[in-house]
Amino acid sequence: MWGGSDMSPPAAGCCHVTGFKVENWKQNLRVIYQCFVWSGSAETRKRKAKSCICHMCGAHLNRLHSCLYCVFFGCFTKKHIHEHAKAKRHNLAIDLLYGGIYCFMCQDYIYDKDMEQIAKEEQRKAWKLQAFTPTMVSHYQCTMTGIGEKYSTWEPTKRELELLRHNPKRRKITTNCTIGDGAKIAMPVHLLLPWYNPGLNSIPCLRGLINLGNTCFMNCIVQALTHTPLLRDFFLSDRHKCEMQSPSSCLVCEMSTLFQEFYSGHRSPHIPYRLLHLVWTHARHLAGYEQQDAHEFLIAALDVLHRHCKGDDNGKKANNPNHCNCIIDQIFTGGLQSDVTCQVCHGVSTTIDPFWDISLDLPGSSTPFWPLSPGSDGSVVNGESHVSGTTTLTDCLRRFTRPEHLGSSAKIKCSGCHSYQESTKQLTMKKLPIVACFHLKRFEHSAKLRRKITTYVSFPLELDMTPFMASSKESRMNGQYQQPADSLNNDNKYSLFAVVNHQGTLESGHYTSFIRQHKDQWFKCDDAIITKASIKDVLDSEGYLLFYHKQFLEYE
Repeated sequence: MWGGSDMSPPAAGCCHVTGFKVENWKQNLRVIYQCFVWSGSAETRKRKAKSCICHMCGAHLNRLHSCLYCVFFGCFTKKHIHEHAKAKRHNLAIDLLYGGIYCFMCQDYIYDKDMEQIAKEEQRKAWKLQAFTPTMVSHYQCTMTGIGEKYSTWEPTKRELELLRHNPKRRKITTNCTIGDGAKIAMPVHLLLPWYNPGLNSIPCLRGLINLGNTCFMNCIVQALTHTPLLRDFFLSDRHKCEMQSPSSCLVCEMSTLFQEFYSGHRSPHIPYRLLHLVWTHARHLAGYEQQDAHEFLIAALDVLHRHCKGDDNGKKANNPNHCNCIIDQIFTGGLQSDVTCQVCHGVSTTIDPFWDISLDLPGSSTPFWPLSPGSDGSVVNGESHVSGTTTLTDCLRRFTRPEHLGSSAKIKCSGCHSYQESTKQLTMKKLPIVACFHLKRFEHSAKLRRKITTYVSFPLELDMTPFMASSKESRMNGQYQQPADSLNNDNKYSLFAVVNHQGTLESGHYTSFIRQHKDQWFKCDDAIITKASIKDVLDSEGYLLFYHKQFLEYE
């Protein structure tokens, strides 16, 4: 973590600030904070409103920054402040909304102890002028009054330092977490992921989406993605560096704009016409105004985002050229292990393939469904209370990970026997993603049959994936999982934060979604209409796509 035996944070995280720290630099910085950032008095707020416009395009918005070396205001979004920094070699600028210092050499917001102290002092003065106390100022109030965001930097206590020494990799999302609205981490997650921003927790982000003509399939997926905590933090922290020749054709750039729209505080429904156009451009099989499949759109969107993220820092840093470490892979990619066992010599051939989602068969389909097992006696498994005849998500996962006899028509050439032999195949989870998406296969397409399967599947608010891990395989006998004695292992536990539903038939239907905003606070998103929903509404819904977020996060 930090160098030194006392584990204290460094005084400066950027070597380029020394060029700014010349005579009277503190007074100059205070004036900027007083007049153009916190603006505590009515006079300074008027001055800020009149003078703080981009010197290149005249806009007030677009994340205005001020050069720390000269009198220049420029848009961050349109890169006008970047052009000024490059031309004048003025490497530092200040965000006029939040007060953060940006270094164009480091290409990131930086920490400097002295500058941070000045920012804190001037912010407190502004609060006093506004007759606010720090505990009264929410992010939304600050933004609307021009005071800036109320956010205190984290400084470790002795107890926290001790915990960090003994638990260097594990970060727990607490029981009060607001999955989908800023996951509160028990330990400082800026050590976990560099773009995590705890100040985003209280930003209003519920916003409807206009249906542009049978685009409900897109709207419900957009709601799920914009409420994925780590994806939100990435896009709102300017981590994407576009390297496409035409940024207007980059889906990642458009998603960045979409996140800013969602978290801007505006309540009017957003019109995602540019997103739709880009989806049509990059996934032509989804083009047109006929109804599409939400699951197909999710996979297509993740694929395009994954391809367009290749220029980002994390995408470049992957040691394996065949493995991408972009934000999409970090959040959504897991590893599926396939073990094929020869029935003669019992030799095992193992392959591990990446996955973004798990598609699960349902009872009622033409594929024979494995009989219900543990829990049929009325017990509770994975938080799912079994009602006689009710299928649970755990049942579907048991069926997915059971050993399957491939039969005489699908013999494989065994490397041990050197001949074709019958075998069994078993799928298990080698690596779990941060966000696990389960696709319940409700649409059946075959040569003889096209229909929707409406079988009710019970799914839990919390899900333990330990029984389905490759490491738990020895505990599974013919698909029957035996609960381990150590039930305190929380590494593989997930919390539900989004559900996509389909109402109607295969030929004519409509997609909606449930989104978890705060703890136990759910909302139904039906295109432009957002309504409050109960937990019962969520759990009683049919379920088509289920999004779960890992409760424990790890970092290298």
